[in-house]
Amino acid sequence: MLIQGGRVVDPSQSINGRYDIAISGGRIAALAEPGRLPAQLGGARKTLDASGTIVTPGLIDLHAHVFPGRTPLGIEADRVGIEQSVTTLVDAGSAGACTFATFLDEAVKPAGTRVLAFLNIAGEGLCGGLSELADMDRLTPREAVALIREQPLIRGIKARMSASVVRENGIKPLLVAKEAAREAGCPLMVHIGNAPPALSEILRVLDAGDVVTHAFHGKAGGILDERGRLIPEAEKALARGVLFDVGHGTSSFSFRTMRQARALGLAPHTISTDIYRQNAAGPVHSLTTTMTKFVALGYSLEEVIAACTAAPAAVLRMTDEIGTLRPGAVADLSVLELTNVPVVLTDSEREQLTAEESVTARLTIKAGKVLTCR
Repeated sequence: MLIQGGRVVDPSQSINGRYDIAISGGRIAALAEPGRLPAQLGGARKTLDASGTIVTPGLIDLHAHVFPGRTPLGIEADRVGIEQSVTTLVDAGSAGACTFATFLDEAVKPAGTRVLAFLNIAGEGLCGGLSELADMDRLTPREAVALIREQPLIRGIKARMSASVVRENGIKPLLVAKEAAREAGCPLMVHIGNAPPALSEILRVLDAGDVVTHAFHGKAGGILDERGRLIPEAEKALARGVLFDVGHGTSSFSFRTMRQARALGLAPHTISTDIYRQNAAGPVHSLTTTMTKFVALGYSLEEVIAACTAAPAAVLRMTDEIGTLRPGAVADLSVLELTNVPVVLTDSEREQLTAEESVTARLTIKAGKVLTCR
């Protein structure tokens, strides 16, 4: 296949302009300025005219919940994946070591979308309810480490650290999760919400490459103090290389918090949705809607695309495979359009913002196969 005429934005290569892309055998064969592809790549069986669109590496959503039927949150992967120009979804803790085999059979294998996972430190994951860390006996660190070593789809460990999840256990489940992540040699993703435990206590545990999701929520006890300044522990965590992820969700993203963070020069490392069955109709809707919110907040399109492609690929330690259009990478691409129709956006605090243009999904190219988005 040959893709021509589109504006290619690939932050992994600092590319933003008109390029032709050749695909062969489900992988990127070459990328070059118009008319300058190597002669041996001529004779493509299919040519896609991408004029008027933005062509990017396949979008990656680092935080989703796609284990329907077994968890109270789960949504079908393809509905929020390839049907919305998202080629890779990372399920963030729906399954644990005891339920991963079922997750593999019921959520991963039937999906056209690539589904990866952060494994919940609790053995059942969310299959046994949403207070999975309230009982320390439900944690399965040894089993998690063993499973991570044999299952390449598992890219890290997830721990949800908010009062309703940990109950009386405070910081203890996080310490168990962190030790398991160190032993497995993988990143830890930590959900933050209402204290206890306090965010300052959580942040002290984390190392470079670990991910704080829901980092820009509007609840008390977040990364900003009452005067809108970063709390000292957040400053130190960022300096150590801890990564702040959006994880929009039903109640975990605030325009106000994001504006304050931007005024401090802070951008999210990754933009993810925390999309699940109850918020797919709002306020989250999709990854492209979440991207639109950041464009409306003043972030450049290239910054936003980087936070949904190259940055999550690096978190997942898959930069040679996904999140890039380098030759040899998997031919996962998103074909998007910037539409100049005003749209009203809503955050998790019910604040509304009108965007003058929106990021819209048009086509998904998954391992070289072209799919039309819903």
